[in-house]
Amino acid sequence: MRTHRLCLLLSVLFLSSKTLESAEKPNFLIFLVDDMGWIDPECYGNPFHETPHINRLASQGMKFTDAYAACPVCSPTRASILTGKYPATLNLTDFIPGHWRPWEKLVVPKMNLNLPLEEKTFAELLKPAGYVSGSFGKWHLGAATHYPKQQGFDEFTVTGGRHFSPKFKTTPRENVPDGTYLANYLTDKAEDFLERHQADPFVLYLPHYAVHIPLEAEEELVSKYQQKPKTDKRRVNNPTYAAMVEHIDQSLGRIMKKLDDLQISENTVVIFFSDNGGLYQRFDKQGEPVMVNLPLRNEKGSLYEGGIRVPLIVRWPEKIAAGSVCHTPVSSVDFVPTMLELAGVDQSKVQIDGQSLVPLLTEGGTLRREGIYWHYPHYHHTSPAGAVRAGDWKLIEYFDENRVELYNLKDDIGELTDLAKQNPQKAQALQRQLVAWRKRVGAKMPTVNPDYDAAKADQFKRRPR
Repeated sequence: MRTHRLCLLLSVLFLSSKTLESAEKPNFLIFLVDDMGWIDPECYGNPFHETPHINRLASQGMKFTDAYAACPVCSPTRASILTGKYPATLNLTDFIPGHWRPWEKLVVPKMNLNLPLEEKTFAELLKPAGYVSGSFGKWHLGAATHYPKQQGFDEFTVTGGRHFSPKFKTTPRENVPDGTYLANYLTDKAEDFLERHQADPFVLYLPHYAVHIPLEAEEELVSKYQQKPKTDKRRVNNPTYAAMVEHIDQSLGRIMKKLDDLQISENTVVIFFSDNGGLYQRFDKQGEPVMVNLPLRNEKGSLYEGGIRVPLIVRWPEKIAAGSVCHTPVSSVDFVPTMLELAGVDQSKVQIDGQSLVPLLTEGGTLRREGIYWHYPHYHHTSPAGAVRAGDWKLIEYFDENRVELYNLKDDIGELTDLAKQNPQKAQALQRQLVAWRKRVGAKMPTVNPDYDAAKADQFKRRPR
């Protein structure tokens, strides 16, 4: 009898320890917006958009002022979020399949048209620690042979098309009622996942398609912004785009309420982010203006701040100080190491380019790195280029002209004054640093185009496979 009681007691203690261990593992929710500019949320300074739920998230967590997408377009940044690696490391440096200008000065390098299956995503890296994973929304990292299921996700729905059904499709295929708004549909999927896995350690990846063009939103919200006074004449103040921003805000509000209702908010790390900077207008100048990134320069598809600096808010109640603000430059490559550290996963055998943000989130330390890097050897809103930010300094190198530009972002956030000629030593040092980084990660470079034709150089075609 005594032996039986002892075994029973040990069993109870073992189960209790396992329950405690599970409870100590934080959940992760990555709320990714498509093409949301740094200035789009109200809490980042936009006077026209209404984003009460994003504002509330910022008041409850840490708002980053100098957060960056790893690329000025979507697919490479998404790959960096999933793997913790730079797009150049992955040789996935443009959106899939990408643009191609057959008569430009340079031939852009060939790249991977799928996220390689041998690359480990956070879903795969967290699985041994007991995490269940879900991905619902835009994937844009290759063909169906390279969907979330093949990259370790336990549950997934990939969507593509436009913002209203039946013009968007789902994989696995579902019969979605006509007129359903995609952002609402994805929020439904996320809420269902949370309901079913509230007792499990989970990682939920919610990559929205909004606020990407085409401009489409529910008429009631569009009408609201059509009637709203436009307080800042420097901005586009597009009513449909503003409505799309509010749709995203509503989605976030629903997700946060679900966490509260399920009583799992306290142990859930929420990461709110955008995959690149905001878009002013289509690359071919077709369509109406969407937004402007002022005070940042330029837009999606460029390595100026308007193309790569994005909103980032991280909330973890009682662990991250409410209403805190961080000015340290960080990148989307930093999310994977952050999650792995918080989940207690050994990173010694994992190749990662980013650094854990835990010292910043807990305000217990700083990051130690020489810089943050970009490699975009493609034609888009600007010509092929690379960039590095080190401290307050940023250098952009244009490959077709062998030219560099140098900016001090502390004094010149709008990148209006090129200091390369004024400070040649700083420019040369940063260029050497950028070249050395490219060599370390094996970045592919463009080559001289023997078919260059200045008269046809601006013509875009689809990339040959």
